[in-house]
Formats: sequence, structure tokens, C-alpha cells
Amino acid sequence: MRIDAHQHFWRYSAAEYPWIGPGMERLARDFLPADLAPLLEAGGIAGTVAVQARQSLEETRWLLELADGHGFIRGVVGWVDLRSTHVADQLARFAGHPRFVGVRHVVQDEADPRFLLGEAFLHGLARVAEAGLVYDLLVLAPQLPAAAEMVALRPGQPFVLDHLAKPPIAAARLDPWRDDIRALARHPHVSCKLSGMVTEARLRQWRREDFLPYMETALEAFSPERLMFGSDWPVCTLSGEYAEVAGIVVDFLAGLAPAERAAIEGGTAARVYGLSD
Repeated sequence: MRIDAHQHFWRYSAAEYPWIGPGMERLARDFLPADLAPLLEAGGIAGTVAVQARQSLEETRWLLELADGHGFIRGVVGWVDLRSTHVADQLARFAGHPRFVGVRHVVQDEADPRFLLGEAFLHGLARVAEAGLVYDLLVLAPQLPAAAEMVALRPGQPFVLDHLAKPPIAAARLDPWRDDIRALARHPHVSCKLSGMVTEARLRQWRREDFLPYMETALEAFSPERLMFGSDWPVCTLSGEYAEVAGIVVDFLAGLAPAERAAIEGGTAARVYGLSD
């Protein structure tokens, strides 16, 4: 079963999605399951993981409602306030839903480079582990050292790195990102998504070979058993259409054994997130 392990939905309003700024007008509209479904069907993708795009409990509730109504949404990575003293209660609101599989915080927007190591955050992360949920790491490349330090403190917690930590693809630069992602990958409870690459490249001017050094590094560091494909739709449409984005990974996987391809195309996501049919 092929799985898109990273996509988003929203009903657009400028107030609720302030990160959709100048130059991103293409995203300033609703993106809903009916928009994604034909793209999945055309690509032979059976299910997805819908990931939070704004930091609100209301959005988490809404995403789970969408999952109730659309069978292809196999899992939801939502948001709760991990630094709140009420984090356990917030998690309990959603924990009974079979498709609530993980939590994410937009750490890439935090000014503190060691935000992940804050006492309140770590306390909330422990509650995520107790709930049996995955934590999605949304960090920038310079935040990888703090991420590696943090995951070492939580050896029993499954983590998934989003977007390869947004390496400098447009600049064709590998270091220090390459060393830092290898250090993170040494922790066996961390997986990684081959996602979000086209928006780190030259927008709509990229070539597929631009991504090879980054995907090769991730494959060597994590192995197929800890890699998963994600489209980052609709954000990806700033730089490429769904089929183009999926094709980057499909072409890269062509030389792998069938079992390795199957892991990256769906098996890893199904296992790590515990996705249901």
C-alpha cells in the first residue's frame, strides 16, 4: 500500500494562516480532501497522513473530522500545546480517535535554537510518549544538533523528521547539514520523510538531479526501514505539481530492491504511525 506520509488541508483565512505571505498567493485558498483525492488516485496512492498547518486545538479536531469522512486519511498528526500545564488533558481530548497518530509543533519558527530542550517542552513530550503517539520534528537544518540532543533524552519515543530538516538545496550545499542529519539518524527511534524538497530548491527551476545528494544522504543514514515518502501537498505546489513531486522519489527508488521501495513508499509510514485501513 502506497502512503503519502505528509500532506495538509485548510480552509483559508489570512488571519489563521499568516505564514502564507507574499509570493505564496497560490496557497491562499481552501485545500480540502476533494482536491487531493483525484491526485492520489492518479498516482496510485491509497492513503495519507494529514499534518497540522496551524497551531490550534480546533484544527486538530477538524482534521480528525475529515479523517472520519474520508477513508484515505489514514492518520492525523495534530497539535497540542506541549508547554501547557494542561497538555495531558488536551491529548486526552483526541487520544480515543483511532486516526490520531502524532503531534507536531512548528519548531522551525521558534527563535530559541534550543527550544526542543526546554523543560516545559520536554515535559509535554513525555505526555506524548505516554499516549503512544509519534512526535514529528519540524526543524531547520541549524536546529538539527539540538534535535539530536533532545531525541537522545527520549529513547523510547518514536520521532519522524519532516522535510529532511530543510537542507540548502537551492544553494547546492551539503555541509554541515549532512553531518548533522547523520548524527540524528544514529538514534534508531528516529525516522525521516523524503518530503518538502522542492520548496527548498529553486522554485519551479529545479532539476531532479538537484535532490540526489540529499536523498542519497538520507538513504545511507536512515536506511529504507526508516524512510517514508511525503508530498507536502499543497505547499509543494509553490514549486511543483503533485505528480512531479512524487516522481522525484519514485525515480530515486527505481534502483532499490522491491522490499526497500515498498518500505519507503508506504511500509515505514504504516509501521511507525500504526496506520489503520
